[in-house]
Amino acid sequence: MTILDTERLILRRFSYDDWKDIHEYLSDEKVVRFEPYEPFSEEESKEEAYYRAKSEAFIAVCLKESGKVIGNLYFEKQDYETYELGYLFNTDYWKNGYATESAKALINYAFKEWKARRIIAMCNAKNEPSWKLLERLNMRREGHLRQNIYFKTNSNDEPIWQDTYEYAILASEWEELGK
Repeated sequence: MTILDTERLILRRFSYDDWKDIHEYLSDEKVVRFEPYEPFSEEESKEEAYYRAKSEAFIAVCLKESGKVIGNLYFEKQDYETYELGYLFNTDYWKNGYATESAKALINYAFKEWKARRIIAMCNAKNEPSWKLLERLNMRREGHLRQNIYFKTNSNDEPIWQDTYEYAILASEWEELGK
């Protein structure tokens, strides 16, 4: 993937050397709360860095000044010229606009350079910061799926069902916004 620059960030492919920064946020319970996995161990973070370095779906979000990886975007092509967006960020960098800045740059790039037709995203309905980010990106909530998925079970090994919000934006809508 081409390196993208924003005012404060660099978006690039991951390298194995990013494992310490990856571990810093993927080992944090608050970061992975709505994810289908538990906080990562150091060894799991090393394995994840190796995996992400080979994957085109994961994009490292780095501070321009220091090069530090502060989070990642997930962006993978689906059917019908549609791409799915996801994101995770180190809690030390929450509420600074980095997720909005990086996602906006990537969405813009995908519509203009990759000729994406539609971009979708899903999040847990209880994850208010996540769905508010999607709405700041002018994505439209298209659905509220009730108890459609579970990642964890209770003490009786019964599923803990979760609701999902589905969001999307079309290239034509993005263009109308003048992005």
